Amino acid sequence: MRLNLQQIDPEGYKAMFALEKYLSTSKLTAIQRELIKVRASQLNGCAFCLNMHTRDARKMGETEQRLYLVSAWRETTLFTPEECALLALTEEVTLIGQHHVSDAAYAQAAAVFDEHTLAQAIMAIVVINAWNRIAITTEMPVEA
Repeated sequence: MRLNLQQIDPEGYKAMFALEKYLSTSKLTAIQRELIKVRASQLNGCAFCLNMHTRDARKMGETEQRLYLVSAWRETTLFTPEECALLALTEEVTLIGQHHVSDAAYAQAAAVFDEHTLAQAIMAIVVINAWNRIAITTEMPVEA
């Protein structure tokens, strides 16, 4: 059994939750934030976060169809231009070690969001990637 990071380092966890609280007040919609979390968690293979954020998105009114298609968002017309920009940026930031963030993905996001919202989107992507790494490393259990 791996350690429970929240119990061992509550101050670190508190800092992560402070970032989450800040992001909940961002210009991004709740659904946009959940789509970022779902896509990053898919790419990182984080079962704990996928379970949590697909459930949260459904509670917010997100459809099953769109949740099923997040991983294939480019092949559908179900996502708005803003959501497509967020999903593209999420993929590139999440996989940053493979090819960094392209000018095209950055420009796509910058075209649909003002600078402040774009900054908040980048923060949201970074934070879910951190949560994914915590959950995977500590093997946080998926609730049934």
